Amino acid sequence: MLVHTDYLFFHTKQRQEFIRITDEIAGIVEQAGVQEGMVLVSAMHITSSVYVNDWEDGLIHDFKEWLETLAPAGLNYRHHQTGEDNADAHLKRTLMGHQVLIPITNGKLDLGPWEQVFYAEFDGQRKKRVVVKVMGK
Repeated sequence: MLVHTDYLFFHTKQRQEFIRITDEIAGIVEQAGVQEGMVLVSAMHITSSVYVNDWEDGLIHDFKEWLETLAPAGLNYRHHQTGEDNADAHLKRTLMGHQVLIPITNGKLDLGPWEQVFYAEFDGQRKKRVVVKVMGK
């Protein structure tokens, strides 16, 4: 079995951003040379997320509104008593998930017809990373 590890780095301009990373993941899979296996894509920060869904602006807008309803910014969260101000970002990450496992078939990501891979940042404007671990044969 072959295992290949790579990283994606992000430095978002806004506190909250959603970035499509499907092509970057596909490129890492191609570089690894795995024909049959899996790729794990995992956010390495507790205020960011990796998820799979449709690449449609209206849906991304809906995610932002939904997350803001469930975990609004600006509330007096208990976490803020530690000197932090990003409790909402931690909660949003928990809702969206921190990693995905994607099958690789015939050397390609085996995603559904509308599925894309996204990195979501909820406390940005500084350097963050995602680990990409390709495993298979």
